[in-house]
Amino acid sequence: MRCEVIFSKEAEDDLIDIYKFVAINDSFEKAEALFENLMNTCLSLKDFPNRGHIVLEFYDLVNEYLEIIYKPYRIIYKINKNQVRVMGILDGRRNLKEILHNRLLK
Repeated sequence: MRCEVIFSKEAEDDLIDIYKFVAINDSFEKAEALFENLMNTCLSLKDFPNRGHIVLEFYDLVNEYLEIIYKPYRIIYKINKNQVRVMGILDGRRNLKEILHNRLLK
């Protein structure tokens, strides 16, 4: 199944925030490489959208959100027919339950 990959506003903001953080705290080159790798990982969902696993923080509540990992980042997404909607790209070292609750269940 081939899907269209769409980014939510929050996911776009996540990518920009990650890029800025790495560029300021490390280098523009590393920020560019990370941005490209995260984008490629997200876009790879067009060919294999079901390869992710259910987000553990919501296992008992909601099982429509899946995630794939690009360490330490967790790419959270939802499949709707032939469309993958990336909901967020979050640092796995943060309190994801609170972030995801505010973002996905509002």
